[in-house]
Amino acid sequence: MDRGPLNASIVEAFEILPPQLQAAARYMLDQPGDVALLSMREQARRAGVPPATMTRLAKRLGLEGYDQVRELYAGAVRNGSLGFAGKAGAQVEVQKLRGERALACEMALNLSHQLAALAEPAALERLTDAASRLHEARRIYCLGLRSCHAAAWHFHYMLSLLGDRTVMLDDAGGTGLDAIRDAGTSDVLLAASVEPYARATIEGAQYAAGHGVPVVAITDSALSPLARIAAASILVATESPSFFHTMTPLLAVAEILAALVAGRGGNKALAALEHAEAQLSAFGVHLPRRNIREKA
Repeated sequence: MDRGPLNASIVEAFEILPPQLQAAARYMLDQPGDVALLSMREQARRAGVPPATMTRLAKRLGLEGYDQVRELYAGAVRNGSLGFAGKAGAQVEVQKLRGERALACEMALNLSHQLAALAEPAALERLTDAASRLHEARRIYCLGLRSCHAAAWHFHYMLSLLGDRTVMLDDAGGTGLDAIRDAGTSDVLLAASVEPYARATIEGAQYAAGHGVPVVAITDSALSPLARIAAASILVATESPSFFHTMTPLLAVAEILAALVAGRGGNKALAALEHAEAQLSAFGVHLPRRNIREKA
């Protein structure tokens, strides 16, 4: 997710802001590109607040007015720190197409930008910090419900091939969160949730944090209920040109984290993977691989 130049100030002040200023602040935090490119009135309309609220927010952040805010964000676009490189070209390409092809193209380009954002320095710092916490944990509890279930499950599945350090907090029989009772301060809860946030995920994470279990969050905003209680957060974009928000960046983060944790396991991880593959082979889980000549 793109990071605006006022993010740190917004997050620090958010809790004490009145509701309308919070709405404007959340918009600035989540849509830094709009702040740089759209008029103040259009930003206010999209944030659902009067235009004067944007000016009031700027002053609460220590600036003279909203023009100064837009200058800061426009400068970030010019120097590339908002990750806008190539977006203008993408828009031109989309406009060359029509109908379903245009939507498919726009979705693919949108996903490519969202995934590329995970390679930016701030995102890489968050990923490696989270991987360190997960690697050092005695046990990793994985929690993701509804649309976020796939990301949590994918992380759990990948690391289950290396041993039994992960526990999937699934909802079979309505007992999904029961296992968290055994978690302690040497464990970690990996929780995934994006807006609209699943109540059970947030309550499970709050319970864990309240009992000293560090939470690593995969979420969509620094102001999300998960990020505000997490020891470490990885922020992903979920906006999509389609009716549905995208889960692809969450899956990518889960895959990257699992790979980083596995890599830190070294030879022990390799031995565990060989053991898992031998068991899967013995049970005939996968079809046998064919070489290229056989396929031909």
